[in-house]
Amino acid sequence: MTIRSARPEDAGFIASIILSSMRGYRSRGWFDVALGWPEAECLDFIARVATAHAVSMWHVSQFLVAEMEGKPVAALCAVPAANTGPSAWRAIEEVGLAAGLAASELEAIRRRGAYSRACWVQGGEGDWMIEHVATDPAYRGRGLMQALIAHALDKGRAAGFARATISFLIGNEPAERAYAKAGFVFAEEKRDPAFEAIIGAPGFRMFAREI
Repeated sequence: MTIRSARPEDAGFIASIILSSMRGYRSRGWFDVALGWPEAECLDFIARVATAHAVSMWHVSQFLVAEMEGKPVAALCAVPAANTGPSAWRAIEEVGLAAGLAASELEAIRRRGAYSRACWVQGGEGDWMIEHVATDPAYRGRGLMQALIAHALDKGRAAGFARATISFLIGNEPAERAYAKAGFVFAEEKRDPAFEAIIGAPGFRMFAREI
C-alpha cells in the first residue's frame, strides 16, 4: 500500500470517491439530487470540479489517495473546515458556466441542493475536516481507510490544528465503526424529515477527536 497526494490525472477516480461517499449507504447523494442528471454525467461534472481553478474541498489537491499495485483504490479529503461552502459553490459555478449552463440552471442546482442545509453538520472554523471517505468495494477490509485517516490526522496536526471532525449519514454503521476505531467520538447530529424523505437517512452525525 502507498499513500500519496492526489494528482490531476486522478480526477475521474476522485469523482467516483466523492459520489460514493456522498451516497453512503443510500442510492443517492448530494450531487445526484442537486444536478439531477444520470450518473455518468454527474461523474463528468464532478471530475471537472476536481480540477477547476476554484479550489474547493472537492479539488484533487485536497485529497489523499491509497494505492495498491499502482492502482488508486481509496481516498479521502482533509481540509480546514472554514469557508468550505462558499468555495464549493465557486467551483460549481465555474464548471457550470464553462459547460454552458445558464444562470437559471445554476440557480436550479443551488435550489435542489439546499435540501441538506437543515441537517448538515461539520467542524467549526478552527477544525480540521475529513470528508469524502471511500474505498473501492473490492479492496475493503485491508486497513486502507485507517491508514488514510492516520495520514490525514498527521497532515492536520502539521498544519497546526488541534481537533479533527468527520461527518456521515446517520445509519451508516460501517462508517461509524471505522471512525470510532480511528479514535473519533460522537460530537453532534442533526435530523430533518424533509431530508429523510429525499435520501432515506434521518440526517447527519459528526464525530470528532483531538489531534
